Amino acid sequence: MMKICIVAGARPNFFKIAPLLRAAKETDVEMSLVYTGKDDDPTLEHGLFEELAIKHPDAYLGVDSNNLNEITAQVMFRFDQYLHTHPTDTVIVVDDLASTMAVAIVTKKQGITLAHLSAGTRSFNINMPKEVNRIVIDGLSDILFTAGMSNNSIANREGAALSKVYMVGNLLTDNIRADRLRYVRPAWLDELAVEDGNYLVLTLNRRVLLEDKETLSALIHRLAATAARTPIIAPLQPEAMAVLKQLPAMPNLHLVAPLGYLTFGYLAEHAKGIITDSDNVAEEATFRNVPCITLNTYAEHIETVTVGSNLLVGTDAEALAQAVTQLLEGNWKTAHIPDRWDGRSAERILQILTAPHNTPAATN
Repeated sequence: MMKICIVAGARPNFFKIAPLLRAAKETDVEMSLVYTGKDDDPTLEHGLFEELAIKHPDAYLGVDSNNLNEITAQVMFRFDQYLHTHPTDTVIVVDDLASTMAVAIVTKKQGITLAHLSAGTRSFNINMPKEVNRIVIDGLSDILFTAGMSNNSIANREGAALSKVYMVGNLLTDNIRADRLRYVRPAWLDELAVEDGNYLVLTLNRRVLLEDKETLSALIHRLAATAARTPIIAPLQPEAMAVLKQLPAMPNLHLVAPLGYLTFGYLAEHAKGIITDSDNVAEEATFRNVPCITLNTYAEHIETVTVGSNLLVGTDAEALAQAVTQLLEGNWKTAHIPDRWDGRSAERILQILTAPHNTPAATN
């Protein structure tokens, strides 16, 4: 039996690995789940794993630090110990965290096959710590699973052999395809007298934007003024909530506590449009064909812009206002779902991993 270990380094990772864990139940693959954080991590809300229909992590490395170098060192030490006591054929890592890079390094030092989910993403800003992580992880990986052709091109241009790069689509679409009938409408939408399809969703997570109070204030004021007759629902994590609560009250801006997976899914599914700084949210909006405005200058998967419903406005308040006006007037671009964003990415990944040339007998 093939033994695969999937490692998650933060809450968003679980959404991308959930489809793999569910799909593995239909195979003879033994799949373990490791979380680099603590078992009482407050960012992992109660019920998260049940809502995703996946098991709780089999092991917690217990790393808890805000220093990237310390995180890297601790994860390397503790994951090395884990692998010494848990025989593994393949380790799967996702995205671009410091903990992800640390796991990748340890995996290769132990001679274990390394696979990277969401490979080939680049900001082309080497001063970003995550950009360094991406380059290192992709360079070490034996198998690169990408979401689109643009990511394939980047990986190939940097020297990855064609034989190790697989365009499998976007795993986030697997969740929507599997779970949209399970979504739960928030009761407070009725209390606010907000109807489906008649509100905007705002999410904020990027630290660099939250720390730039002047720019953020200009963006939020311009957004609220432009959409004066439209409710804006903003489910925010504590850090973002604290920042926005410092701003003067705006009648159509409703700040709400963080939502669970199924509740946020409903909110995003039935929104008139979404304003976000999250690539994941923008990718999901593309699959849902919901207009999306991203407060960033680049997209990890450019297909959301070139094919999908996403538009980049950076942190330009005027550009944001123009985009919101177009959205509210129903003058949005025609969008399509990118190639292989069909909700079957996990199936493709498992087929590749369990193919004869990737089995333990063939690689050892």
